[in-house]
Amino acid sequence: MAEDLDFETLVDQYYQPLYKFALGLAGSEADACDLTQQTFYIWQTKGHQLREAGKIKSWLFTTMHREFLNSRRRIIRFPHSGLEQSEGELPSVPAGTMSTADYPAVLAALARVDAPHQAAVALFYMEDYSYQEIANILEIPIGTVKSRLARGIAQLQKLLLVPAKSSQFKEA
Repeated sequence: MAEDLDFETLVDQYYQPLYKFALGLAGSEADACDLTQQTFYIWQTKGHQLREAGKIKSWLFTTMHREFLNSRRRIIRFPHSGLEQSEGELPSVPAGTMSTADYPAVLAALARVDAPHQAAVALFYMEDYSYQEIANILEIPIGTVKSRLARGIAQLQKLLLVPAKSSQFKEA
């Protein structure tokens, strides 16, 4: 039923009220534009699932509010700070390491991390899960998640800093 509504008509009808709501939530025009655009993008990809055309407006506003909350969670979880402010928190990595560490190498190194630590590291860094979500997925306490992450990251750093000897040079 919801797919009968033309996308352009929908945008014309709901853009202004959604933008005003987004501006009230986000507080800046740029963030409000992004939030409104994201809401219409979600409508374009998932709106066909709505069964009652009379609920389009509430669906759009609810979707926008959820997207706003998700973006705030990301900001809180990964706060933006200047390099000068975060300098003490950054790990010491020898110069030139980052140029040699590429995605395939990181994946290969991650595959060599101990299994319990590997799952926590992969869920945190590759799937963007929170500590609580990882604890629920792995069915372990949050403290265990934190220690597995710390140990897994330490193993991963060692594996990336010391290149593994190729198996082709080993004698049988």
